[in-house]
Amino acid sequence: MRVFITGATGWVGSALTGQLVEAGHQVVGLVRSEEKARLLTSLGGEPLSGALNDLDTLKRGTKGADAVVHTAFGRGLGQPAAFAEAARQDRQAIEAFGEVFEGSNRLILVTGGIGVLPEGQVLTEETPPLPVNPAFPRDSEQTAAALAERGIRAATVRLPRSVHGAGESHGFLPQLMKLARQKGESGYIGDGKNVWPSVHRLDAARLYKCALEKNGGASTFNAVAEQGIAFRDIAEAIGRRLGLPTRSIAPDEAMEYFGPLAMPVRGNGPVSSNLTKRRLDWEPREPGLIEDIEDNY
Repeated sequence: MRVFITGATGWVGSALTGQLVEAGHQVVGLVRSEEKARLLTSLGGEPLSGALNDLDTLKRGTKGADAVVHTAFGRGLGQPAAFAEAARQDRQAIEAFGEVFEGSNRLILVTGGIGVLPEGQVLTEETPPLPVNPAFPRDSEQTAAALAERGIRAATVRLPRSVHGAGESHGFLPQLMKLARQKGESGYIGDGKNVWPSVHRLDAARLYKCALEKNGGASTFNAVAEQGIAFRDIAEAIGRRLGLPTRSIAPDEAMEYFGPLAMPVRGNGPVSSNLTKRRLDWEPREPGLIEDIEDNY
């Protein structure tokens, strides 16, 4: 199989590239620099120079592929204008993949997120996409669903808030640890009983690979190894790792204390991946979040 991957040298994309190449597949990856091109080549992939807003290049990569995996997304968390622009480019990229694959049986795998759920609810693969939050206007899953309604074979892999692993440098955990060092303590909001789902990056990559090789038509996969870990437990693990005390932060002080991280820190989102495991014969096997914090961060 020849697979075109955006974000092929990224946190999950690089792991997926390595796993696909090892399994005998060809990988073409979108890269933005010579450095990224060299990295992709070292992983066994073929670089295609371009950016997410370069639709002609995206279409060229898509035309020669048997499947597309879209893992890239621009940065800008905490910067509303930049994030809105990243969401716009993401939407246009997914639509470009659909334009090329329309009328074929080739698969587009889009990366989505897992939002905040009302108290008492658990998100399953059958839960429809949540309404787009104007403060977080990413609509990757909704765009993929619109393609599927047109008969295009498009599916979404939902990644949880924490995709962890040794070497992580830019996700929520490194940001939380940096904040804890600055504050001299590891904080959580209120009683800290709100939960975060999680998955190890290698397990997440393996799920994409399974979806490429085994997908029988399902449209949504939840890449979740741990349904929900109480945020207080996460904060305490960070505290132990850094040798810092842990403290509850009053809800009305959360924005001042956590800044742009306040919304994800207070988020609650238990998730089930039972259908995903059954449909793809996928079973997580890497270390859990708390173990990873204590051993690798």
